[in-house]
Amino acid sequence: QVQLVESGGGLVQAGGSLRLSCSASGIDFTENGMGWYRRAPGKERELVASISGTGRIHYADSMKGRFTISRDIAAHILYLQIHSLAPEDTAVYYCTNFNSNLWGQGTQVTVSS
Repeated sequence: QVQLVESGGGLVQAGGSLRLSCSASGIDFTENGMGWYRRAPGKERELVASISGTGRIHYADSMKGRFTISRDIAAHILYLQIHSLAPEDTAVYYCTNFNSNLWGQGTQVTVSS
């Protein structure tokens, strides 16, 4: 059964970095677009970044500069590297497969000031 499982979240101090992972067993990244979203407390879910099957990367305007999306095609793992974390980055981060509208359970990132 295809599923998405995020990991790598946690509590981090402002200015720190995290690398989130999304294990996407059964998904061929070369045929599927993938993305990272986040939902902050009291806010709507928002796109962070996406990567197409051909490797084209898109970042939401507000996310450019501190976020890096990447993938390991052979290992079926999607990554999101976040630098210079700020309290406003506190959110649950989700990965998704656009082709199937499949979502993971999310991983909590909490940034302390």
